[in-house]
Amino acid sequence: MKYFAVFLPMLDEEKSKHYRPDHLSYLEEKSNEGKIFAKGRFTDGTGGLVIYKADDLSEAEEMAKLDPYVAKGARNYEIREWDMVVTKS
Repeated sequence: MKYFAVFLPMLDEEKSKHYRPDHLSYLEEKSNEGKIFAKGRFTDGTGGLVIYKADDLSEAEEMAKLDPYVAKGARNYEIREWDMVVTKS
């Protein structure tokens, strides 16, 4: 399993507000499937980030494209494979 950081920059704030419940429902579904490592919005209002767990880039991209925010034109997306490093505190 690999990790993919999906940035969701804002395209349309009104659409984002409208589709927020659908977006959150979609993320809950993916989380229940074990496909999300972390998620959250940027505090400056410019978008958010989802870290998906997937076998490859194409699977992560498919999940990103099916997010209602992306599918309905509220947000764009940008994907980067993330090599998580755990440090001891």
